[in-house]
Amino acid sequence: MLQSLSPRPVFAGLVLITIAAMLFAAGYLQRYLGLEPCPLCMSQRIFIVGVGLFALIAFLHNPAGAGRRVYAALCTLSALGGVAVAARHVWLQYLPPEEVPACGPSLEYIVDTLPFSEALRLILMGDGNCAEVQWSFLGFSIPELTLALFIAVSLISLWQLLRGAPD
Repeated sequence: MLQSLSPRPVFAGLVLITIAAMLFAAGYLQRYLGLEPCPLCMSQRIFIVGVGLFALIAFLHNPAGAGRRVYAALCTLSALGGVAVAARHVWLQYLPPEEVPACGPSLEYIVDTLPFSEALRLILMGDGNCAEVQWSFLGFSIPELTLALFIAVSLISLWQLLRGAPD
């Protein structure tokens, strides 16, 4: 049954997942609860938007064969980037307090004052702000939930890449 599923609804599903994730992050957590995203949170948002954009283009283009695989590979790579950043974020949250890195400058300051490569390195490393658990759901922190989301999206994208769908 799943093998005969057209690639288009799968890409549409990925778009909907990413829209829901961004509405939850920016709408509920940031606007409603007032939680400011740390640099690693912002990085994870970039990766989820990347998945959504690649999936949206794939949905609109509706390619067959190699084209579907290219879009699925781009979705997979973006999702795996998100897995890496979310995993680092979770790791920071589980560090003993004495090993948590010091809090750094704000994201705006980093982007405005440092060269791109240095800013990117600092953002992806995270700091003490990223180790703080600000909110949880059923005992899972935001980065843990995001990691689970990225793993699921990675698996869907990888399945889309590797499956022998009707072209």
